[in-house]
Amino acid sequence: MDDLEQLLHRVGQQDRAAFALLYERTSAKLNGIVRRILPEMTLADDVLQDVYVRIWRSAAGYEASRGRPVTWMAAIARNLAIDVRRREASRGLGRQVVYEPDLGGAAPGIDAELALALRRCLEVLEPVQRDMIVAAYCEGMSREELADRHTRPVGTVKSWLHRGLAALKACLSDD
Repeated sequence: MDDLEQLLHRVGQQDRAAFALLYERTSAKLNGIVRRILPEMTLADDVLQDVYVRIWRSAAGYEASRGRPVTWMAAIARNLAIDVRRREASRGLGRQVVYEPDLGGAAPGIDAELALALRRCLEVLEPVQRDMIVAAYCEGMSREELADRHTRPVGTVKSWLHRGLAALKACLSDD
């Protein structure tokens, strides 16, 4: 059992000291995930607080056999941020995020070497694939929203995302 698993187990038992340590060790990464989807700092801070409330309440249900702790927490952060982004967009309050290929400073929790490789691999993708991957995974756009943006059927968007991610994975594994 790794350190984060142990902390999550203790958090599941309502151990406040373990929760403080878990926050200290994961907040930068989770904040980075939330901020890429919700660039507005106040809104992102509120969502991050909600993420940790959800982690506190759900930690007892975490199962190590279903994934790593950081992956589980990142999914909570991403899903909450996407929900808020969609709610804000439906009220006309959302802001369009522009793709910035310099991931070095924009991706907390990713080391500089990986950020450089990711930037290089994103740049070799077809522009539409790159746009869709960044919009889906950094901005939190759904396939339906991407289909609207590119005036394509959802099935086409799904195929483009699949092929783009496969190319990105292949490129990253070549490094």
